[in-house]
Amino acid sequence: MLRIHFTSRDLENVRIARRPDPLWEIVCSICCLQHREGTLAFSEWRRSAGALLRRGGAAREAASILRSLIPRAAYFPDFLTPPVEEDSEDLGIYELGPGVERVLATPKRQLRHELSLLSEGGGLPWAGTELARGDTGHLAALGTQLHTYHKEFIAPSWGRVGAAIAADTALRTRALAHGGTRALMGSLRPMAVWEPPVLTARYPVERDLYLGGRGLLLVPSYFCWRDPITLVDEGMLPVLIYPIDRTAAQSTTSIASLARMLGPARAALLYEAAVRPSASTSELAEATGFSLPNVSQQLTVLREGGLVTSRRDGKRVRHAATPLGRRLLQGV
Repeated sequence: MLRIHFTSRDLENVRIARRPDPLWEIVCSICCLQHREGTLAFSEWRRSAGALLRRGGAAREAASILRSLIPRAAYFPDFLTPPVEEDSEDLGIYELGPGVERVLATPKRQLRHELSLLSEGGGLPWAGTELARGDTGHLAALGTQLHTYHKEFIAPSWGRVGAAIAADTALRTRALAHGGTRALMGSLRPMAVWEPPVLTARYPVERDLYLGGRGLLLVPSYFCWRDPITLVDEGMLPVLIYPIDRTAAQSTTSIASLARMLGPARAALLYEAAVRPSASTSELAEATGFSLPNVSQQLTVLREGGLVTSRRDGKRVRHAATPLGRRLLQGV
């Protein structure tokens, strides 16, 4: 079990990464190659990956080398996913090139320590001795393998990865904007449970992470499955890599198709009523940008079609997508 302990200052410094981190997607996808969970979510990607592995060559070599550094175990080295210190995304900090450069700039002391931990856990890291002493030739070769793996296994799906992460980010940002940090933390259910001041999630080992005022960077990941991941070294910038909400991603993808079926206003309102159950009429109007009279009219049509339910709450009327409405969003 992982328990992340927040102070009031930490709650003021919770951030959400708005772009996929290619290094974390590499690491999580390597884990995907070593387990069979998420059959439906990853079936198409696994078929493509399997074809690449059977073909052999540079793609298979890159996957094999990285798998030796990222075994299916409780530990893999932090240096493969160096934390992002900068705040500005204009610096290209979530691009592969700068990320690999940060990997290759890992201090020798960190390389020795983390590769020894991997070996002690039974791992057989590629070029372990050479990497541990910071051999420039082997570090450059590792950089080449990261680029090769990304080009062959990740880049063909990068559009889908980016769209899915954008949908998840929109979901979390909406929660933060309308309900503050409490709502943001609550949106992480069922993956993590927020019981102030502690966020608890399933984890392969018992661990308590004290943020100590540094805040937390939330990083949504397409290839992360079910349980979150964090860095082992507590001296690094605290991050939590978490699996995206795939319902949000599917629903966002469905909006264009739904718009042709229902009309743009009704499609947008159905989506908002699904991701923000119990939203009031005025909140839905604010979220979609449509006028209150138009929203009321369109909600009546959705309600009569069995896609939305409405209930009075004092002076407000609150709305939520019905099971039929949710199935429509996920199935279009």
